[in-house]
Amino acid sequence: MPLFRASKKPAPVRVEASSTATLSTATLALLSASVGAGRERAMRIPTISRARDLLAGLISTTPLLHYVQEWDGTELVDRPIAPEPWMLRPDRRTTLAHTMSWLFDDLLFYGRAYLHIDARYASGFPSSMSWLPYEITNLQTPAIEGNYPIGGITEITVNGSRVPIEDVIIVYSPVAPLLEAGSRAILTAELLEKAAQRFASSPTAFGWLKVNSGEPLSGDELSDLAEAWAEMRAGDNGTAVAALSSEVDWHESTMDASKLQLVEARQHQALELARVANVSPFLVGAPTSSGMTYSNAQEARRQLAQDALPYLSAIEQALSSDTVLPRGHVVRFDRTIFSETSGNTPGVTPS
Repeated sequence: MPLFRASKKPAPVRVEASSTATLSTATLALLSASVGAGRERAMRIPTISRARDLLAGLISTTPLLHYVQEWDGTELVDRPIAPEPWMLRPDRRTTLAHTMSWLFDDLLFYGRAYLHIDARYASGFPSSMSWLPYEITNLQTPAIEGNYPIGGITEITVNGSRVPIEDVIIVYSPVAPLLEAGSRAILTAELLEKAAQRFASSPTAFGWLKVNSGEPLSGDELSDLAEAWAEMRAGDNGTAVAALSSEVDWHESTMDASKLQLVEARQHQALELARVANVSPFLVGAPTSSGMTYSNAQEARRQLAQDALPYLSAIEQALSSDTVLPRGHVVRFDRTIFSETSGNTPGVTPS
């Protein structure tokens, strides 16, 4: 005898959620454009950008499947059933891939992500939903520990407009937000990138000018001499020829260019950023002393799916809650495609 049984129900009738009217046109226009300054800084770092895009690419391109759980006398068994329309396209204005990628983005950087229920069936279950950017969504709660509101949520506002709590689905990340756990690593990477940029943007080789004779020059005069020398050497394409009199000598620095560009330090920091992003270093091109490599895209895809597992599970469980689906119904990502031999992982090229 099954523990859960799907009941036959009449054709669903679509009704609008009570909170739709409270979301202004201006608010809806911000859905794709609203991102935080902290996230933007992190995304300028290649390792973070690579990790985010690999995980988002995997999650957003994996189909959602609908099951009803039944007891076979020994264990719960997932029996496939037809998907709800929102499982194919949750937001009528955009695609499933877009919604899922930005839902994951908020989980990665902030530890919480939000979906707004735009419309419901007569049964009360959602028929469509849309992504609410973390940056414009605010929770009022007595206290927050980690990323979870302790004592319940008393109010939710979106871009300053109050939204009924029951019309918001909250997905909580099981891992620490990247912008918190990786704040020091991100700052260090920024400083290293700036130092390397200063070296790369220098129009001339590093070195110094030495005045051999004549009266001692003042600080301003020495600065003018150095600027004039750099300007002549730079020219329009960095290959202009400059001339010096016998009173002045040019001494080029013998420092190793790789040290000036901080190559080893930046490689180490790439490894640190892969760690805080919870992505296997080889996937983002970070060096690793373990020697772990993957020879084909299928194996790399499996590893990427393992790295994405905490986010996949968090989204699945939020979308399977009793406020979204009837009890006994669950939604899952189609994880069978992670082991298929056809198709490549987005951004992963087989060696």
